[in-house]
Amino acid sequence: MPRPICPRCQRPQSTCICCFVTPTAHATEVLIMQHPLEVHEAKNTARLLHLSLAHSRLVVGERFDDAVLHALIAEPKATVLLYPATAHKGHAAPASLDAVQLADPSKLRLVVLDATWRKSRKMLHLSPLLQGLPRLSLQEVPASGYVIRKAHKPGQLSTLEATCAALAQLEGAPQRFAPLLLAFSGFVAQQMALAAQPIHFSRPRGVPTL
Repeated sequence: MPRPICPRCQRPQSTCICCFVTPTAHATEVLIMQHPLEVHEAKNTARLLHLSLAHSRLVVGERFDDAVLHALIAEPKATVLLYPATAHKGHAAPASLDAVQLADPSKLRLVVLDATWRKSRKMLHLSPLLQGLPRLSLQEVPASGYVIRKAHKPGQLSTLEATCAALAQLEGAPQRFAPLLLAFSGFVAQQMALAAQPIHFSRPRGVPTL
């Protein structure tokens, strides 16, 4: 029988994460673009982030049609991509950040790619429109508490941690996101406890044992 699914967090009820959802005030709109391989990843943090941020939207895909993407990042919001400002051969040059636009977080939209670094590079490679967006890099990268997934380079954060850091940078209010980061620590502890549980195999009926 299929396991009952929580309609809110879309996880099995036995591993529901709704207790960690922490409504957090924020002025900047957040668009989370999630790679399909992350949708059913138990350690993924995008759903918890989305449920905690009222002004957020979560869409799933690896490649988005230009018309769809234009609709997602339409004006009047100014859109910035949370991504290192590294140049990639064959990519469109990103636009420059506008200091005037950055001065008012309520007029901004932050695009976050929820994927492994390898998959996020592919998502970027497949979309000249994303390539051309102004990029926001984190000025100070906090220590990550995301110990349940392997980081391939120092300073790599979970989607939730990186977005909280970016919003704190844009809005100048790091303490506002402390409760959500505390809840994230609880989520990590839950996942570690689940991983430590022994796996019980039931013996098929009618099969003799030695």
